[in-house]
Amino acid sequence: MVKGEVSRIGVSLPSQLLEEFDGSIQRMGYTDRSKAIHAAIRNFITEYKWTSEAEGMGAGAIILSYDHTVRGLEDALTGTQHSYEGVITSTLHVHLDEQNCLQMVAVRGEGGKIKELAKDLATKRGVKQLKLSIIQA
Repeated sequence: MVKGEVSRIGVSLPSQLLEEFDGSIQRMGYTDRSKAIHAAIRNFITEYKWTSEAEGMGAGAIILSYDHTVRGLEDALTGTQHSYEGVITSTLHVHLDEQNCLQMVAVRGEGGKIKELAKDLATKRGVKQLKLSIIQA
């Protein structure tokens, strides 16, 4: 396909799914389905590439929650982050309650390195949950 060329497709969906989709895109401010479907397909492709290939450059965030009372965890998280300073652009630390913290790590760089960082952080004892959200750079 030539850049700028548009293809028309037909899609069959269960009625309930289409109603949910239409309601969601309306609340998000989309003016038509096509733009929302473009965004959904682009997100689907990016997510697939990152979970299966992790090739190319990307940017995004690693969001993790953890129990800060676990002995040595905060030092381990900081040490890991210093090891990946080439892909970490910024961090934000939020105290959720007396025991739990949320950390957001902004990343930009080579896909494999970002996935490696996420894995290193996720496997630390005391990390409860980690979510990697990436877009292609």
